[in-house]
Amino acid sequence: MQEIFKIYGWKVISCEPIHQGLINSTYSIQTTTGNFILQSINHHVFKSPKAIDDNINTISTYLHSHNPKYLFTHLVQAQNGNTLIEWEGSYYRAFHKIDGYALSVLENEQQVEEAAQQFAQFTFVLKDFNAVTLQDTLPQFHDLQFRYHQFTEALQNGNAKRIDETKEAILFLQSHKKYVGTYSQFIQHAEVKKRVTHHDTKISNVLFNKINGQEKAICVIDLDTVMAGYFISDVGDMCRTCLCAVSEEEKDVNKVVIDSLKWEALQKGYLHFMKEALSTFERDHFFFAGQFMIYMQALRFLTDHLNNDSYYGASYEGQNLVRTLNQIQLLEQYNKLN
Repeated sequence: MQEIFKIYGWKVISCEPIHQGLINSTYSIQTTTGNFILQSINHHVFKSPKAIDDNINTISTYLHSHNPKYLFTHLVQAQNGNTLIEWEGSYYRAFHKIDGYALSVLENEQQVEEAAQQFAQFTFVLKDFNAVTLQDTLPQFHDLQFRYHQFTEALQNGNAKRIDETKEAILFLQSHKKYVGTYSQFIQHAEVKKRVTHHDTKISNVLFNKINGQEKAICVIDLDTVMAGYFISDVGDMCRTCLCAVSEEEKDVNKVVIDSLKWEALQKGYLHFMKEALSTFERDHFFFAGQFMIYMQALRFLTDHLNNDSYYGASYEGQNLVRTLNQIQLLEQYNKLN
C-alpha cells in the first residue's frame, strides 16, 4: 500500500478498510492534502479494468463540459497522470471522498424514492451522450436471451442429482419463458433507446446525506458496470432489491413480501427525471422491468446451482437454490402488484 500511496504522492495520515462492497477492496484514505477512496479492482470479475477506467473518464470529461455542477465520482490522477494504476498484478484507482453515507438496508419508501431519483438523474444528465461509445465491462450482463441459453445448457450438462432435485423450480422458470420473448421484442422495438445505464442499482450504490434536516440521496457510486443499456435494467434491479424487506439470502420465503408503497415510491422517483425521456412504448414496459430482472436473477442462481456453484459460489450446500426459490417467490409477489 505504501508504494501505491507514493504513486499518488500522498502523505497518508490514516487508511481504513470499507467492508460494504463485495467485489472490490475499498479503503478510506486520509492524507495531508485531502480525503480519498482507494479501490483495488477485482480483475477476476472485471476482466478489463482499462475499459472501466476509460468509461468513467469519458463520462467525466463529458460532464465537466456539459454539466459541471452534477455531483460525480471523478477519478483522481496519479503523479504520472494516469487514473488506473497497475502494481504487481493488481489494479488501483482513487476518487475524491464525497461527504455522505451508503445504506445497506432500506427503512422506508422515502429512501426508495430518493435512490430511484438519483439513478434516473444519472441517466438523464447523460441523455445526449452517445452511450454506444462506452465499452462493455461485463459483456451480455443483462442479456436475458443469453441467460436463458446458459440455463438450458445447465439442464443438459449440469449436476444430474441437482437437476432431479430441482424439477419444480426448473418447471416454473421454463413456464415463464414468455419473459424472454417479451425482452427480445422490447430491445428490437424502434422506440427503445440504449442509454447510459448503471446496471447495479441496489441501495448501497447511492450516497445519502442530511440536508436541512432531511435525508437526501446525493450521488450515484460504484460505476464499474456503467455501460450502454436499457432502462429496464436499472428499474428492474431496483424492483429486485428495494421492494422487499429481506434480501435474496432469506431462506424463509414467507418473509419475501413486496411493499406496494415502495413500488409507488420507485415509480415516482424514477419518472421524476425520466418520464418525458422514455417513449410511450418504454413507459408501457415499466412494470415488465421488474419481471425481467427478477426472472433473470432466478435463472442465474439456478443455473449456478446446477453448475455446482461455479460462478457465485456457495458458503453452504444449496445456497444458490435458496436464492433461486427466494427470487421465484419475489417474482410471484411482484406480479400481484399488476
